[in-house]
Amino acid sequence: MSSARILVVDDDERIAASVRRALTYEGYGVDVAHAGEEGFRMGRAGGYDLVVLDVMMPGMDGFEVCERLRADGDTVAILMLTARSEVPDRVHGLEIGADDYLVKPFAYEELVARVRTLLRRRQPAGDDRLRYADLVMDVEAMEVMRGDRPIELTTLEFNLLEYYLRNPRVVLSRGRTLAAVWGLETETTSNVVDVYVRYLRQKLEAGGEPRLIHTVRGAGYILKEG
Repeated sequence: MSSARILVVDDDERIAASVRRALTYEGYGVDVAHAGEEGFRMGRAGGYDLVVLDVMMPGMDGFEVCERLRADGDTVAILMLTARSEVPDRVHGLEIGADDYLVKPFAYEELVARVRTLLRRRQPAGDDRLRYADLVMDVEAMEVMRGDRPIELTTLEFNLLEYYLRNPRVVLSRGRTLAAVWGLETETTSNVVDVYVRYLRQKLEAGGEPRLIHTVRGAGYILKEG
């Protein structure tokens, strides 16, 4: 499971719940605040890697929350959400310390992609590789090695393997995987996950290596040794 913790601050409970669901599917630990004051208090308490912060809130708005967190010396990554598409508003958010800006309405795939990028930027230098057993993925270069053997993957295969590598030893259901990798929030009967797991197994085991992606009957798949 990803160890990143995310705070979502939005007074719209429906949007906050949707954002929380999308990020939870990715394996992040997510807390929610429905007011600026509450969000600032939770953010100041620390422990978060990223704050998803709505701008338009009654009382303390997102701009003020961002300014006050930065004034306290908090370096947490901040992604601001707003219905304001005007350039001056976006510039203001960035000037007061926000790391990125996403205009509503947005696709949840874009939200997840921006969250991943912000979290990746804040990783220590040299920490851009994912490893499990003899499998190594260079996320930035989009390269995968199994021992000394390079593995060529399509973009979807790469994204699916990255998802498993970020959540090792966790049983991941097909529905959860569809939401995280394909952006489909449904427990569909589609066998697309099974098809791509088969593709990955063929490539990961082409040199006679032991299986790493295992089937958990009735539940999904898990990345583990043995």
